[in-house]
Amino acid sequence: MFTMYVSMTLILRLLFNTLGLLLIANLVDGISVDDFYTALITAIILGVLNLIIRPILLILTLPITILTLGLFAFVINAGIFFFAASFIDGFDVANFWYALLGSVLMSIFSTIGNRWINSKGQKTVKYREIKD
Repeated sequence: MFTMYVSMTLILRLLFNTLGLLLIANLVDGISVDDFYTALITAIILGVLNLIIRPILLILTLPITILTLGLFAFVINAGIFFFAASFIDGFDVANFWYALLGSVLMSIFSTIGNRWINSKGQKTVKYREIKD
């Protein structure tokens, strides 16, 4: 039961991020996604890059991140977004500023989706009274 809940949560998050990427591509002129399949592949690759590459970059750039009070983390997110667009066919970002805007919007959309998914998965615990 637990593994089914985890896999369904993962699939829902992936689909939510895919739809978010399609919405961002429609809202921002400098970002384009060809179709749903490309958005799905892009969401998977962005997830893997954020899972593996982002923590390494955050640790390596910790001094400048502290110096800029955490604002350099936005630059790292934009760099990962722009990097993903450089090798995915059908996903294009015009320049770094569009990548920055797209990564901020993607973070907002992902946060909203994760909170919505987590609120749907919470279970209520009912207590029984024990009588002697």
